[in-house]
Amino acid sequence: MKTEEFQSLNWIAANKASRESLLRAHDESHVEAIFRAAKAASSGGGFVQIDPDTVVSAGSAEAALYAAGAVADAADLVMQNKCRSAFCAVRPPGHHAPRGRAMGFCLFNNVAIGALHVRSAYGLNRVAVVDFDVHHGNGTQDIFWNDANLFYASTHQAPLYPGTGNASETGISCNIVNAPLEPFSGGDAFREACETAIFPALEKFSPEFIFISAGFDAHAADPLAQMNLQEGDFFWVTRALCAVANRLCDGRVVSTLEGGYDLPALGRSAQAHVRALMREDR
Repeated sequence: MKTEEFQSLNWIAANKASRESLLRAHDESHVEAIFRAAKAASSGGGFVQIDPDTVVSAGSAEAALYAAGAVADAADLVMQNKCRSAFCAVRPPGHHAPRGRAMGFCLFNNVAIGALHVRSAYGLNRVAVVDFDVHHGNGTQDIFWNDANLFYASTHQAPLYPGTGNASETGISCNIVNAPLEPFSGGDAFREACETAIFPALEKFSPEFIFISAGFDAHAADPLAQMNLQEGDFFWVTRALCAVANRLCDGRVVSTLEGGYDLPALGRSAQAHVRALMREDR
């Protein structure tokens, strides 16, 4: 992404997430299990299988700490008026990790850790996450479910892994909004779901900070699902979310990378997303 178009960006290396920040989102037993698995992988010279999709290697725990730390660091920069928005280009992703386990390639829930950090560090109350990954973010939904001041909204293909995200799943106070899309849905269906379900609920919630779980595996070229979005759809939804942030929360937006498994499509989609975040009318 370091082409001439993006040279004006401020590229910042992340710090590791603190134990305190991890424990806002996760059970202590889960955090300890990830570190034990990484230690076992290191001493055994291989990896530890967490579930059929998720493995831990010797460096996985450290990588996950940097991924979660990046979202908290980005939130700090926005809250300290050093930037209006930020994109965290991290791996592993996080939105499948609920409070008590790792799953679906995810060890720690990066976006939930960032959301809970900004509330704790800056006294904010109402924080929202909007997720357009092709898979439902069951982990974020789990962490947010019982807190009426945390909002989670998701568009995703259904049926598809992990099998959650029905429209009937609404949380403790209608703070969860799911807009499942049929396989092979394209940009028209995606935009309609955003405009009729996601955006009105987000406006009603009136967040003080918006986080984005930016998965690009709903792209037509991605091998892990059957959606037909294009780069223009990701640009459109990013611009729309920035417009909501401009109206409701001083433009505060932090986005973090979730899925995306066709590398050329991932690169083009991430560029479109960042291009939208960079727009001067932000």
